[in-house]
Amino acid sequence: MSTIINRLLNTQPPNGSTPGVPRPTAAKRASILSHIVTSIIYTVVSLAILGIIYPLVITGIVTLIFPHQAGGSMIVQNGKPIGSEIIGQLFTKPTYFQGRPSAAGKNGYDPTSTGGTNLAPTSKKLIDATKATIVALKKANPDAPGEPPMDLVTSSASGIDPDISPEGAYYQAPRVATARNIPLADVRALISAHIQGRTFRILGEPRVNVLELNRALDAKAKP
Repeated sequence: MSTIINRLLNTQPPNGSTPGVPRPTAAKRASILSHIVTSIIYTVVSLAILGIIYPLVITGIVTLIFPHQAGGSMIVQNGKPIGSEIIGQLFTKPTYFQGRPSAAGKNGYDPTSTGGTNLAPTSKKLIDATKATIVALKKANPDAPGEPPMDLVTSSASGIDPDISPEGAYYQAPRVATARNIPLADVRALISAHIQGRTFRILGEPRVNVLELNRALDAKAKP
């Protein structure tokens, strides 16, 4: 740093190898130093305000106004957190509704490694995986009506989508009802009660939170 400042303040090299180049006046040296000091002060102040004070203030305000959301929208059961409303989980038992395929992490639904498959629509790997998913869904849901809904076949961009479409939930209803030995009508009614509409009535699509629906199932009939 001192070398750089010396070069700015002295246009003539220290060894005098470039003759005829005048040294800056005292006023010019003072101006250069003033700019350097101003830049340093501006950087430090900006870092303190935008990097420390502002995030702390915003975090404090949000925590006061939206404590649940600021805390990660955690779902607590018997005093212990069992998940989050905004982070999907992997359910594999036939007694539970299952979410979308996930490419997040090695086994899917890894919140520390979110992301999609990044495969093109024409990718053979993606096409083969989609076909295999459809076959697996039909095998696991033999009494399901029609073809599997698109959201049960494709993964989301994040890989941790906590919701499925109402159609995706209804598709799995016969399997869940059979596995839990409860009337199909009761399962379908439970799904209808957990359908969330579009945000502000215009954003997104109707959806069902998989974790909340499975919790409601457990409360109604233990697996």
